[in-house]
Amino acid sequence: MEIILKNTKLTAIIDTKGAELKSLKSTEGIEYIWNGNPEYWGRHTPVLFPFVGRLKDDQYTFEGKTYHVGQHGFARDNEFELLSQNATTAVFSFKFSEKTLELYPFKFELVITYDLTPDGIQTTWRVINLDEQTMYYGIGGHPAFNLPLEEGLSFEDYYFEISPGGTKTRMPFVPPYLDSQNTVQEEVGKIAISRELFAGDALVFETPESTSITIKSDKSAHSLTLSYEKMPYLGLWSTYPVESPFVCIEPWWSFADTLNDTGELMQKTSIQTLEVGKEFETSYLISVK
Repeated sequence: MEIILKNTKLTAIIDTKGAELKSLKSTEGIEYIWNGNPEYWGRHTPVLFPFVGRLKDDQYTFEGKTYHVGQHGFARDNEFELLSQNATTAVFSFKFSEKTLELYPFKFELVITYDLTPDGIQTTWRVINLDEQTMYYGIGGHPAFNLPLEEGLSFEDYYFEISPGGTKTRMPFVPPYLDSQNTVQEEVGKIAISRELFAGDALVFETPESTSITIKSDKSAHSLTLSYEKMPYLGLWSTYPVESPFVCIEPWWSFADTLNDTGELMQKTSIQTLEVGKEFETSYLISVK
C-alpha cells in the first residue's frame, strides 16, 4: 500500500512494504528518489535492519546457535503497519514475529516516521527492545537519488560536497567485507562523482560529528542534501561497472562484517546494543532545491 504525503512544494510516496520512501517529487516536476528499476537496482531507500551490509557466509552465531540472514537484514522485505497519518506525517511499525525469531533471536519493534518539511523530508528510526535480554542490532539507511536530476546533464557533471570538510577516516572494502584495520585518511570536502569512484564498491567514512552531504552540479541550481546530527558511518555508492543513473548516500549506525569478524554476534565490529526496556532514536534529513 502506498501512503502519500503532500505540501505546497513536495509530494512524497511511502510504501508500507519496508516503510520505504519511493518518491520525493517537487511541484517543478523534479523526482529526487531513484525509481527502483530492477535492471540496475530494484530498491529506492531501504531501511537496513537488524544488520547493515553482509555477514560472513550470510550467518552469525548467538549463544551457540547459528542464524542465517541475507545482506542488509530483513526489515526492508516485510510489511509495516501504518500507525498514523496526516497530510505531512506518517508513522509505521514493524514488530518481531515467530518468523523473525527464526532469523534473529530478539523481540523488538522498529518504528519509522516520515515528516515532510517545506524543503524536504525527515526520516526517524526508533528501535525498541521488547525482549528480556540485551538486544544486539544494526541499523542504517540506503537512499538512492536520481543522477542526473534534470535533462541535459550527465552523471559526471555532479559532485559530493561534504561538510565539515577536511580529512576523514575511510574504511576500504574487500568486497563484500570491510577492512577496518587498514583505514586511510582522505580529504573529503569535494568529491567528483564518476563511474570509477565506485570501482572498489562503496566509499565508507567515519563521521563522528554532525555531517551534511550535498549532491550538486555547477551547471544547475538544483541539488539535494542529506544531513544528520549523529550517524557514526557514511556510505557513498553506485553500481560498477554497470552505469546506473543513481547514487546512494547511506547514513549508518553499523556496517558489514569486517575481514576479522568471527561470526559471533556479540563480538561483531560496530554492533549496537540496547538494554531491556530501552529504546534508541536517530534521524536524518533530505533537503532539496
